[in-house]
Amino acid sequence: MDVFLDKFFIVFHTFLALFIIFGWMWKKTRIINLLLLFITLFSWVILGIWFGFGYCPLTDWHWHIRYRLGFRDMPDSYIKFLVDTLTGMDWNETVIDIVTGMTFGLALMISLGLNISELIRKIKEKSG
Repeated sequence: MDVFLDKFFIVFHTFLALFIIFGWMWKKTRIINLLLLFITLFSWVILGIWFGFGYCPLTDWHWHIRYRLGFRDMPDSYIKFLVDTLTGMDWNETVIDIVTGMTFGLALMISLGLNISELIRKIKEKSG
Protein backbone atom coordinates (compact mmCIF):
# COMPACT_ATOMS: atom_id res chain seq x y z
CA MET A 1 0.00 0.00 0.00
CA ASP A 2 2.84 2.42 0.81
CA VAL A 3 4.29 2.02 -2.71
CA PHE A 4 0.89 2.95 -4.16
CA LEU A 5 0.54 5.91 -1.77
CA ASP A 6 4.05 7.13 -2.65
CA LYS A 7 3.21 7.14 -6.35
CA PHE A 8 -0.20 8.69 -5.67
CA PHE A 9 1.35 11.54 -3.69
CA ILE A 10 3.97 12.17 -6.39
CA VAL A 11 1.28 12.47 -9.07
CA PHE A 12 -1.31 14.30 -6.96
CA HIS A 13 1.11 16.73 -5.31
CA THR A 14 2.81 17.53 -8.61
CA PHE A 15 -0.48 18.23 -10.38
CA LEU A 16 -1.68 20.28 -7.41
CA ALA A 17 1.51 22.39 -7.48
CA LEU A 18 1.12 22.94 -11.23
CA PHE A 19 -2.53 23.91 -10.74
CA ILE A 20 -1.57 26.34 -7.97
CA ILE A 21 0.93 27.97 -10.36
CA PHE A 22 -1.17 27.91 -13.55
CA GLY A 23 -4.82 27.46 -12.49
CA TRP A 24 -5.54 31.16 -13.01
CA MET A 25 -5.16 30.67 -16.79
CA TRP A 26 -8.66 29.23 -17.20
CA LYS A 27 -11.62 31.41 -16.30
CA LYS A 28 -13.59 28.47 -14.86
CA THR A 29 -10.83 27.49 -12.42
CA ARG A 30 -9.78 30.94 -11.19
CA ILE A 31 -11.77 30.93 -7.95
CA ILE A 32 -10.58 27.42 -7.04
CA ASN A 33 -7.03 28.46 -7.90
CA LEU A 34 -7.26 31.52 -5.67
CA LEU A 35 -8.68 29.42 -2.84
CA LEU A 36 -5.81 26.92 -3.15
CA LEU A 37 -3.29 29.76 -3.23
CA PHE A 38 -4.72 31.09 0.05
CA ILE A 39 -4.79 27.59 1.60
CA THR A 40 -1.14 27.15 0.60
CA LEU A 41 -0.22 30.55 2.02
CA PHE A 42 -2.04 29.68 5.26
CA SER A 43 -0.17 26.39 5.48
CA TRP A 44 3.21 27.94 4.75
CA VAL A 45 2.83 30.89 7.11
CA ILE A 46 0.24 30.14 9.83
CA LEU A 47 0.84 26.41 10.22
CA GLY A 48 4.48 27.26 9.67
CA ILE A 49 4.47 29.01 13.06
CA TRP A 50 4.21 25.58 14.69
CA PHE A 51 5.74 23.27 12.07
CA GLY A 52 8.31 25.50 10.37
CA PHE A 53 7.89 28.15 7.68
CA GLY A 54 6.80 26.60 4.39
CA TYR A 55 5.04 23.68 6.08
CA CYS A 56 2.89 21.53 3.78
CA PRO A 57 0.77 18.73 5.23
CA LEU A 58 0.92 16.83 1.92
CA THR A 59 4.70 16.82 2.04
CA ASP A 60 4.62 15.80 5.68
CA TRP A 61 2.27 12.84 5.00
CA HIS A 62 4.23 11.85 1.90
CA TRP A 63 7.55 11.90 3.75
CA HIS A 64 6.09 9.63 6.46
CA ILE A 65 5.15 7.14 3.74
CA ARG A 66 8.58 7.39 2.11
CA TYR A 67 10.20 6.90 5.54
CA ARG A 68 8.30 3.62 5.93
CA LEU A 69 9.60 2.68 2.46
CA GLY A 70 13.18 3.22 3.63
CA PHE A 71 13.88 6.76 2.38
CA ARG A 72 15.61 8.58 5.21
CA ASP A 73 17.15 11.73 3.72
CA MET A 74 14.22 13.69 2.30
CA PRO A 75 14.51 17.45 1.75
CA ASP A 76 12.18 19.84 3.58
CA SER A 77 10.67 20.99 0.29
CA TYR A 78 8.58 18.85 -2.04
CA ILE A 79 9.56 21.15 -4.91
CA LYS A 80 13.26 20.48 -4.24
CA PHE A 81 12.53 16.74 -4.21
CA LEU A 82 10.62 17.05 -7.49
CA VAL A 83 13.25 19.19 -9.25
CA ASP A 84 16.09 16.95 -8.01
CA THR A 85 14.20 13.83 -9.13
CA LEU A 86 13.32 15.23 -12.57
CA THR A 87 16.80 16.58 -13.32
CA GLY A 88 18.94 14.00 -11.51
CA MET A 89 20.83 16.87 -9.87
CA ASP A 90 21.09 18.06 -6.27
CA TRP A 91 19.81 21.64 -6.44
CA ASN A 92 20.59 24.23 -3.79
CA GLU A 93 17.66 24.29 -1.36
CA THR A 94 17.82 28.06 -0.90
CA VAL A 95 17.65 28.64 -4.67
CA ILE A 96 14.67 26.27 -4.95
CA ASP A 97 12.92 28.01 -2.04
CA ILE A 98 13.48 31.47 -3.54
CA VAL A 99 12.26 30.43 -6.99
CA THR A 100 9.28 28.64 -5.42
CA GLY A 101 8.37 31.71 -3.35
CA MET A 102 8.73 34.06 -6.32
CA THR A 103 6.67 31.79 -8.55
CA PHE A 104 4.02 31.45 -5.86
CA GLY A 105 3.94 35.23 -5.32
CA LEU A 106 3.57 35.87 -9.04
CA ALA A 107 0.76 33.29 -9.33
CA LEU A 108 -0.99 34.84 -6.33
CA MET A 109 -0.77 38.36 -7.79
CA ILE A 110 -2.04 37.23 -11.19
CA SER A 111 -4.86 35.18 -9.67
CA LEU A 112 -5.89 38.01 -7.34
CA GLY A 113 -5.79 40.54 -10.18
CA LEU A 114 -7.86 38.39 -12.52
CA ASN A 115 -10.41 37.44 -9.86
CA ILE A 116 -10.79 41.06 -8.72
CA SER A 117 -11.18 42.33 -12.27
CA GLU A 118 -13.80 39.63 -12.94
CA LEU A 119 -15.68 40.64 -9.79
CA ILE A 120 -15.58 44.30 -10.83
CA ARG A 121 -16.84 43.38 -14.32
CA LYS A 122 -19.76 41.41 -12.83
CA ILE A 123 -20.66 44.27 -10.49
CA LYS A 124 -20.64 46.74 -13.38
CA GLU A 125 -22.84 44.42 -15.48
CA LYS A 126 -25.41 44.14 -12.68
CA SER A 127 -25.47 47.88 -12.00
CA GLY A 128 -25.30 48.96 -15.62
